Amino acid sequence: MSKPAAPLKGRAARLARLMPSTGPSTAARTPFVLLVVLLLGGGLITLLLLNSALNEGSFRLSELKRDTTELTDEQQALQRDVDSRSQPDALEKRARELGMVPGGSPAFLNPDGTVRGDPAEATAPPSPSPSPSPTPSPDATPDPDAPAAGTPASAGTSGSPSPSGSVSATGPDPAAAPSAENSPPPTSPGR
Repeated sequence: MSKPAAPLKGRAARLARLMPSTGPSTAARTPFVLLVVLLLGGGLITLLLLNSALNEGSFRLSELKRDTTELTDEQQALQRDVDSRSQPDALEKRARELGMVPGGSPAFLNPDGTVRGDPAEATAPPSPSPSPSPTPSPDATPDPDAPAAGTPASAGTSGSPSPSGSVSATGPDPAAAPSAENSPPPTSPGR
């Protein structure tokens, strides 16, 4: 038989009393090792997923920046186009193409109903090239429902006073009066 081990002295004896010596216990270490392995594996998988999500966000961000740059360039090109078309020379040219003429002297209505200013009809200045005439030719038959030439549809049919203060010569048309009452009065932009 084997002889018992020599008794331990000092610090080793105290440690031996705290931990019973039943032999090598590998069964107690197995759950701890598995826990550590699972924690490390879970951490690595979490880092991988986080890294993938960050990369996906980075790709999306670069795509959105590219789209923003393209849209900014398009917006600037459209703004340049609007600016070029809203210059006074371009507006005047387009208005003349549409048959518009510069307005005459304006007249204003005072709150008491009197007219301030001397209204005058706008006439086209003589131009070097003939422009399309907005009035119909004399041999064409006029439409009986259409307002008289030279008067706006709402002014000719509603019997409202013209800028000079007089009522339209054609008078109100009873057939067109209901539609004229429902339509808003014409306004001039920019005033």
